[in-house]
Amino acid sequence: MFEQTGRRTQVMGILNVTEDSFSDGGRYIDFDKAIEHAFALRDAGADLIDVGGESTRPGAVRVPEAVEHARVIPVITELSRAGIVTSVDTMRASVASAAVAAGVSLINDVSGGQADPDMLRVMAEAQVPVCLMHWQTDRFGDASGAHHGEHIITDVRTHLLSLVDAATRAGIDQSRICLDPGLGFAKTADNNWSLLHHLDQIQALGFPLLIGASRKRFLTELGGDRDAATAAVTAIVAHQGVWAVRVHDVAGSAMAVRVAERIRSGGRSN
Repeated sequence: MFEQTGRRTQVMGILNVTEDSFSDGGRYIDFDKAIEHAFALRDAGADLIDVGGESTRPGAVRVPEAVEHARVIPVITELSRAGIVTSVDTMRASVASAAVAAGVSLINDVSGGQADPDMLRVMAEAQVPVCLMHWQTDRFGDASGAHHGEHIITDVRTHLLSLVDAATRAGIDQSRICLDPGLGFAKTADNNWSLLHHLDQIQALGFPLLIGASRKRFLTELGGDRDAATAAVTAIVAHQGVWAVRVHDVAGSAMAVRVAERIRSGGRSN
């Protein structure tokens, strides 16, 4: 999944099967609407669909395990039957395990495997690709918190390497790991912009990167439309060769990726 030779940046479409996500909470909580939206994301150019049943917006309260399971697993099962590649956005090992059984292709844990003591074991046993995100906070479920200041790049690099170390000690092969710097999670706007400016230093860790800037609050300081700002970020990071971008507006970012790829190829069509 993470092989980049000859491949453009992948577009991961966001499917929030939640009531309270910051951008689209409640719109796709209904099963039929969730499936319809997933197909729309696929048709707009999504390479895979990231299905999540629990909001991680600032101030969010974690949902019961059974509720998250009931929201996510039927959707992944149906999409897998339809041949759509999916990832599961979860911090719970039980949900991740059930999602793998339902056909999911990637476990995307925004806690980096730290919120559930069984997650790294499940990831190792599942033998599917995994994404580990930087998020230093006292309480998973609240994206506010730590302030890194001028040390943001060092902090993120150090923490991501510690997550990789924990994952490999649990039996997860490094070839199955991608990293996410965690834009918007316990970071100031300046932190987020600095991470994007110094993205090469995160790439230097040697792992595929997933970038999730979509509609994040720090983009609002520019004024205008968040999706347009997201597409601009997509074009820039795609030109830098990141593995994937996680976005709400798939069509805009899919176009941005095509533009970036054309530039990266020196103007040659592929």
